[in-house]
Amino acid sequence: MRAGLVVMTGAALLLGEAAAAKVAESLRPQLRPGSGTFSEAAVVSVGVPVRSLRPQARPETQGAVRVSGDAGFDRWIAGFRSRAASAGIRGDVLDRAFRGIRYDADVVAKDRNQSEFRREIWDYLDSAVSPKRVENGQAALRRHDRTLERIEARYGVEKEIVAAVWGMESSYGTRLGNLPLVQSLATLAYDGRRGAFFEKQLIAALQIVQSGDVSPENMKGSWAGAMGHTQFIPTSYLAYAVDFTGDGRRDVWSDDPTDALASTAAYLERFGWRKGMPWGVEVQVPRGASFGDARRMPSEWATRGVVGTDGRAVRDHGAARILQPAGPAGASFMVFANFDVIKRYNNADAYALGVGHLADRIAGGPPIQASWPRGYDPLSFEERMEVQRRLKRKGFAVEKIDGIVGPNTVAAIRAFQRSVGAEEDGLPSQQLLALLRRS
Repeated sequence: MRAGLVVMTGAALLLGEAAAAKVAESLRPQLRPGSGTFSEAAVVSVGVPVRSLRPQARPETQGAVRVSGDAGFDRWIAGFRSRAASAGIRGDVLDRAFRGIRYDADVVAKDRNQSEFRREIWDYLDSAVSPKRVENGQAALRRHDRTLERIEARYGVEKEIVAAVWGMESSYGTRLGNLPLVQSLATLAYDGRRGAFFEKQLIAALQIVQSGDVSPENMKGSWAGAMGHTQFIPTSYLAYAVDFTGDGRRDVWSDDPTDALASTAAYLERFGWRKGMPWGVEVQVPRGASFGDARRMPSEWATRGVVGTDGRAVRDHGAARILQPAGPAGASFMVFANFDVIKRYNNADAYALGVGHLADRIAGGPPIQASWPRGYDPLSFEERMEVQRRLKRKGFAVEKIDGIVGPNTVAAIRAFQRSVGAEEDGLPSQQLLALLRRS
């Protein structure tokens, strides 16, 4: 988990760095690169040169601890031992957790190369709620229905919402992250750019190991420290994870997702989830209306011309505000208190929209009815797969033929457009498909 912030600016989303928040505000990463959400989204990244901020290696001093083979990193480990001990970490736990670790330059490169992303809300939702993700979510719901019903009964969070978070975070357990967590966190703590934040996560990870919930060898996750099926970071795990199976361990890493799903429900309950209240509903609004941040009951909104897509007043589930993520030219939503609870998990309107809409689709609900101001003629899911197949046949680097236009596919589109002298917009458009078919 890394600290980040998504800001809505008109029809675009900008991702940047933010200071680490208190646990009560969730220290989860915001739209993490490499997570189920980000890796399957249409993202254009602006490369940032990798420049390590870690201390330059100095000549070894007598008595320096040799662990990793990197003298500077080894000195940092030697100093960290006393700080870990002050936090209650036993020496044997530290020794086992640090056995064989090394400074991981790839982790630092990923941390450096994710400072700016720009994307449109419709591209984000195309990927977050793709037909394949909906289909897989419905299959996951059937497969784990009894478990999810028990979790819903215990924590009062609808099973579709829990399944949607699971789908957004790790594509239903297919993308958990396989990097050794202690090594990644130690590297980032030593490297210095956000050293205090990552050292706090490293101490928490060692406390988890010391508790017996997981061995260092099995504690794996993303490069930034997010763990398990629903991608908790260590401090959030310590605060909110639960042992729902009753086996004495809070196991969010194994093939059995029960503890991870229950921990997500416990987290949402902790921040005020209200069962029976929707996250939001799509609405029709009067042309030219202005809303600001006003919160009103749906019946009052109806007197102002804001009604559901069926033309009727929305039920009075509670006070709500009107959200127009692409401005008045795009879809409008009436969002309730549960929308803000989802944002506690990841502080982004786009993420909360993705989770909420995915949950609705998993439950059999319709796609978003309004059109988006895309500025180009979009492709269907099947046509996006055709684009990927044609790009791959032409020798461009496409990893998967899955209809999901993520950064890899965007890069391939741009490379193809550059090769034929077309504008390098990277857009999955009908114009692009026609050009691929002709060339």
